[in-house]
Amino acid sequence: MNQTSRVYVAGHRGMVGSAIVRCLQQAGFSNIITAASNQLDLRNQQQTSDFFTAHKPEFVFLAAAKVGGIMANNTYKAEFIYDNMMIAANVVEQAHRTNCKKLVNLGSSCIYPKFATQPLTEDSLLTGILEPTNEAYAIAKIAAIKLCRYYNEQYGTDYLSLMPTNLYGPNDNYNLETSHVLPALIRKIILARYLHQGAIDKIRSDIKRHDLGYGMIRTSLLTDDEVVSALTRFGITNDTVTLWGTGNVYREFLHADDVADAAVYFMQNVSANSAGEIVNIGTGTDITIRVLAELIQHIVGYEGSLNFDASKPDGTPRKLMDVQKATSLGWQARIPLEQGLRTVIEEYLTR
Repeated sequence: MNQTSRVYVAGHRGMVGSAIVRCLQQAGFSNIITAASNQLDLRNQQQTSDFFTAHKPEFVFLAAAKVGGIMANNTYKAEFIYDNMMIAANVVEQAHRTNCKKLVNLGSSCIYPKFATQPLTEDSLLTGILEPTNEAYAIAKIAAIKLCRYYNEQYGTDYLSLMPTNLYGPNDNYNLETSHVLPALIRKIILARYLHQGAIDKIRSDIKRHDLGYGMIRTSLLTDDEVVSALTRFGITNDTVTLWGTGNVYREFLHADDVADAAVYFMQNVSANSAGEIVNIGTGTDITIRVLAELIQHIVGYEGSLNFDASKPDGTPRKLMDVQKATSLGWQARIPLEQGLRTVIEEYLTR
């Protein structure tokens, strides 16, 4: 891959895709191909075929996906499995048909069994049951991995699957109904600080920018009482934030700029034949949700209390990636969690 190669980033408006675009631009790549979802529906076979035929990308980053947190995954199972399977099938097939030189497929650590030995090694794939709350999404991502593998075996393609751990960063989704755990924690605690300070106008502005979820309308016309009532539905009151689960499960977090760096590194330097079926991408360290929430509370400067609702699901007890393969192939994460959190929180507060 050189700086004038035709490089298609599928999902360029998402957190991972936009990070890959930034990484490519910073490295001097000048022929980056993108298409918004309202221009190209990757679930549609004909649209995807027409797009690849017209642009003939030489290199493809498959970062497009329907994603969400534990609530969204558990609520919209049919959409999560259908949308993600169709996206992967169409992109991989059209990459092959138009003679794409290489494809990097971005997956997720949720592909591994719920009770797999920690840290999670690549060879634990399909050795046990999946976490039920995100089984649909995980199955779609496993199907994408197998697509890449079997196209490589049958057609001699070079399609490599990277499995990032839990991600955060710029362009994250902060809708409290559909977001992942870390952006949900950040937003809840920031909103709690505003409420604790009586800064209703800041909350109203926040809702206008991001929406909350549960059908909340982005409007500046909410009364003060409506604002307080809306936050209460998400466990945010004057002096307390209630969070889902026990807070005792462990999670690993990776900044989107790190996964973008990994994607570009592997695209340029490592073949699927050398890497094998999948490569874990993570930091190799984890943290409990409780400690993470307390760290965010400290950075945000929220003076209220954090409560955990153990009646809500925790998800997988622990999800730590073994990153020895990635390290042996020449890549490792660079952004420490607290540094990354401070950057993301500052961005949220100032935009």
